[in-house]
Amino acid sequence: MTGRHFELGLNSFGDVASDGDGMLSDAETVRLLIEEVQLAEDVGLDIFSVGEHYREGQVDSASAVLLAAMSGVTDRIRLGTAVTVLSTNDPVRLFHEFSTLDAASNGRAQLVLGRASATESFPLFGYEIAEYEHLFEEKLELFLQLRRGGPTTWSGSTRPALTGQTLHPRLSEGGIPTWIGVGGSPDSVVRAARHGLPLMMAIIGGKPQRFSGNVQLYERALDQFGHAPQPIGQHSLGLVAPTDDEARELWWESWQPVVKTIASERGFYAPTRERYAMELDTGALFVGSPETVARKIATVAQDLHLSRFDLKYDLLGLSKAARAQTIDLFGREVAPMVNDLLTKEAPHA
Repeated sequence: MTGRHFELGLNSFGDVASDGDGMLSDAETVRLLIEEVQLAEDVGLDIFSVGEHYREGQVDSASAVLLAAMSGVTDRIRLGTAVTVLSTNDPVRLFHEFSTLDAASNGRAQLVLGRASATESFPLFGYEIAEYEHLFEEKLELFLQLRRGGPTTWSGSTRPALTGQTLHPRLSEGGIPTWIGVGGSPDSVVRAARHGLPLMMAIIGGKPQRFSGNVQLYERALDQFGHAPQPIGQHSLGLVAPTDDEARELWWESWQPVVKTIASERGFYAPTRERYAMELDTGALFVGSPETVARKIATVAQDLHLSRFDLKYDLLGLSKAARAQTIDLFGREVAPMVNDLLTKEAPHA
C-alpha cells in the first residue's frame, strides 16, 4: 500500500432516512441517494456502491436502475454494487444491465457478487434455499464466461442453454471489475481465489483482525491457482462527526433499534451499551471523529492487507443531515488522512 492511493468508498443499502419532520418516503430516499452520490464525488471519494435487498425500510431493490440514474449526475466516481445476489439473478440479464451501465457511465461500473446474507430474494423469485451453493457456483461460471466476451456456448441446470450467443452492448477491453463478497466462509474465499477475482470482506461485527486467517488463505490460494495478487477490500458500518462523542450518540440512536430487530431474527447479541462500546473501540464499527475513523481504517488496512475500504454510511432512520455530514467528512478529511497514514506506514493506533 505504501506510496499508492488507497481507495475509499461508500456503500448504501437504500436505508430510508429521516428529516426534521419524520421518516422520508421510499421515493424521497431514492432521490436522496442520487443527491448523496453527487456529494460523494464532490468530496473526492473513489466509489459509491448500492446493495440489493427486499425488506421494509430499504429501497435498493433495483440497483442497476439506481446506479444508472447516478451515472447521469456524476462524471468521475465509480459505481458498483454491495452486493448483487447472483444466486437469484439471471447472469444474462445481469450482464445486459451492467454492460449498459458501463457504457452509459463511460466505464465506471463495478460489481460485487455474493450468495446473499439476507435471503428474501429466494422465495420472491421462486428459488429454493436448498440450492444456495449450486445456484451461485453455476451462475458465477456463466457470468464470468459472458464477461470475457465473444460468442458464448453454455449449458447448466439454472437457466436455458446458450449456443454461440453474443450479448450487447459489448464490454470494453478488461470488462467490468468484478469482486466476490464474503462474510467469513473459507469456501467463499477459496472460490474467489480460484477465479482470480478480488475479495470484498463484509465485516460487520467483532474485531476485524479475526479475518486475518481468511486473508492468508486467499493469498495462498491465489498463488496455488497460479493467479497474480488481487485487491482485498473491507465493507463495514460507520458514521463520522466532528467529535467522537457526537458520532457515537448519533449512531447509537439509529443502530440500537436496527440491531435489536436483527438480533431477534438471527440470534445476534443484544445491542447493549457495553457491547456497543466494544465495537467502537476494537470492533467493526467505524464511528467517531475524522481522526479516530482514519486511524482505525489505517490499522485494519495494514493488518488485513487492504487496498480498499467501503463505509456503509446509511442506517434506517438516520437523519439526512447526519448522512451528509458523514459523506463530507469521510471524503474531505478521513480519506486524505488514511492515505497519509498508510504512505508513512504509521504505527497502529
